[in-house]
Amino acid sequence: MIPLPLRVPLLGLTLAAAAGCAAPRSANVPPASATAASDSAGSRLPDSLLALMTLEEKLGQLTMAPADWSQTGPRAPGGGDQKVRQGRIGSFLNFWGAAATRRMQHVAVEESRLHIPLLFAYDVIHGWRTVFPVPLAEAASFDTAAVEGAARIAAVEASAYGVHWTFAPMVDIARDARWGRVVEGAGEDPFLGSAMAAARVRGFQGRDLTSPTAMMATVKHFAAYGAAEAGRDYSVADVSERSLWEVYLPPFEAAVRAGAGSIMAAFNEIGGTPAHASEWLLSDVLRARWGFRGLVVSDWTGVEELLRHGVAADRPEAAARALRAGVDIEMSSTTYFDLAPAVEAGGFPLTTVDSAVLRVLRAKQALGLFDDPYRGSDTVRERRVTLTAEHRAAARDLARKAIVLLKNDAPGAGPTLPLRKDLRSIAVIGPLADDARAALGSWAGAGKPEDVITLLEGIRRALPGTRVLHARGAPVDTVSTRGFAEAERMAREADAVVLVLGEREDMSAEAASRASVELPGSQEALARTVTRAARAADPAKPVVAVLMNGRPLAVPWLADSVPAIVEAWFLGVEHGPAVADVLFGDHNPSGRLPVTMPRVTGQVPIYHSQKPTGRPPSSERYTSKYIDVPWTPQWPFGHGLSYTSFAYSDLRLSADSIGAGDSVVMQVSVRNTGSRAGDEVVQLYLRDDAASVTRPGRALKGFARVALGPGEVREVRLKLRPEDLSLYDLTMRRVVEPGGFTVFVRGSSDGGLEGRFRVVGDTLVLAAAPPRMR
Repeated sequence: MIPLPLRVPLLGLTLAAAAGCAAPRSANVPPASATAASDSAGSRLPDSLLALMTLEEKLGQLTMAPADWSQTGPRAPGGGDQKVRQGRIGSFLNFWGAAATRRMQHVAVEESRLHIPLLFAYDVIHGWRTVFPVPLAEAASFDTAAVEGAARIAAVEASAYGVHWTFAPMVDIARDARWGRVVEGAGEDPFLGSAMAAARVRGFQGRDLTSPTAMMATVKHFAAYGAAEAGRDYSVADVSERSLWEVYLPPFEAAVRAGAGSIMAAFNEIGGTPAHASEWLLSDVLRARWGFRGLVVSDWTGVEELLRHGVAADRPEAAARALRAGVDIEMSSTTYFDLAPAVEAGGFPLTTVDSAVLRVLRAKQALGLFDDPYRGSDTVRERRVTLTAEHRAAARDLARKAIVLLKNDAPGAGPTLPLRKDLRSIAVIGPLADDARAALGSWAGAGKPEDVITLLEGIRRALPGTRVLHARGAPVDTVSTRGFAEAERMAREADAVVLVLGEREDMSAEAASRASVELPGSQEALARTVTRAARAADPAKPVVAVLMNGRPLAVPWLADSVPAIVEAWFLGVEHGPAVADVLFGDHNPSGRLPVTMPRVTGQVPIYHSQKPTGRPPSSERYTSKYIDVPWTPQWPFGHGLSYTSFAYSDLRLSADSIGAGDSVVMQVSVRNTGSRAGDEVVQLYLRDDAASVTRPGRALKGFARVALGPGEVREVRLKLRPEDLSLYDLTMRRVVEPGGFTVFVRGSSDGGLEGRFRVVGDTLVLAAAPPRMR
């Protein structure tokens, strides 16, 4: 047996270092902080190992096998141990648990020829056992520090179970609510999406990837997966190069700048080429333009699916196209082994294989696996860090910040919410009120329903002296009125009514596209029946609708007829206490919509930063609108109410005119004009008044959460840098053009204070035109 090469001491190279980039910075996104690795024995280890490897061992490093599942947890697939000994598997998916991963890692480092450690990967999307709000809900917090903290806790927990690598964050911009994977991202806006992408990368990876609590992040799905036609998952994304660079690519670039260690290719095609075979996307843009030096991994069977796309005649051709494009690791399928005859015959370059293998070995080195293949994972640490009181408190804090108060009208003497705590009775009605699995959301890591405090239980805990009535009323997604009578009786009897409506977690998820984004089943009919019964008993009786969902829903009847509506998403293990905190006034809601909520499905895709048309909507006939519903959304991006009120005044700009390379600072006074302390999310939008190409009517360019006591005033400053003022011109150069700009400042994308300034002088070129699509 060859002496163990992994015993060479290493210097703690981080993948953030390996991803150092030379391209210009993205707007308001800091560069990765790590430096490149030094020339040392440790940093040369991957090259030394490569020289010792057979072709089969090289292809094994490029192969990720899925784990099987048993009653006791994950296990290697049939023959997996022997394949590891033979060097035919380099990484595992869905294989976790300190005991299980240590046993399999022992096989790799003690029983294989070259002793190369395995990578263990899992979809740790929004928590491990401590499940946080789904990513769309996290984005509603507009709190990057809290989102980064949630990802950090997820990494601390999952890494104790032997997980090295997460397939998150998903940073796909999504503007079609029919698409089920809206739930996994940060919504519709590239600026907010970029901020959340960078925050989650920092949280997962920490300051040093060699730390036993770090996980390598994967930015997915590269690219434009959220633009799937008709909102159907896995469908074609037919987008222009301009839309790619302006809308869909910025969050990926921001994540690369933040030091992301890996990228996942998307299922869709762009411009006639599936992403898994796109040399333009994976090589020209990702590696050459952005300087990315990390791993590219396929999605599940994404390489093999090139056959179904019709761009490969057989498995070897599919493998060749993917590997040549830059897909380093093939997930689940095994077509890369079919390349061996072509490589041995000289029909496919061995150097391409070697480059991919080196990237895999460098990732393992960056994670510290050659120093400690087990990275400190053990069952004692599992128990110590899992679902701790501190972690649950963080989950509750972020869950409260994610809740959006959509409507709060006054059926009686004052606003419906918050509800009084001295109620004699309260009816909690709806099929999701006590659904622990739904509260976890999709992709819930190792979360367990028994860890969840449901909304029903949260209300019971919040009101120990109140009689809490509960009826499901109706199933989630089938039409039935069987439970209406019981729900109607409780609505008449109780002092207040909370309707809990929406979707199950598996209805907002992968492969969960919906043709209609209205309330499923007979839930609207249930809401009508319950609301009518409550009003008949007492016209001033408080009725509140709480929505649980992972996409923007169209709820026009609720918007018109229910006095208070709370968007609660899927909030994780602390779902119930967080919602109860808001319902009864222990927490003042401060969440803001990261997506536009339509009135009806027919409005989608709908989003706030649409470009103006030559015939904008108006009362005139021949303008851009509908004849059957208003063209405006039910609630706009950035919308969210509070139990207090805020006033904006004295908007000031640091200059009326600036050079193309200068920045301008916006300053505004924000006053809490109500009687409660609260957080306001100050939002800055920009319009380029006249440009060489069309621009959005307004685009988000900054935001800040501000905590204000009653009567308190704060001066909020937000800076617009040249990158924020830039556009891609007719030749696709990134430039700042001279001309006028308008800023809008408010707690929503709708309306706000306005200010104007001009850029004077010559056009400034920030970056040359990107490589053209091929």
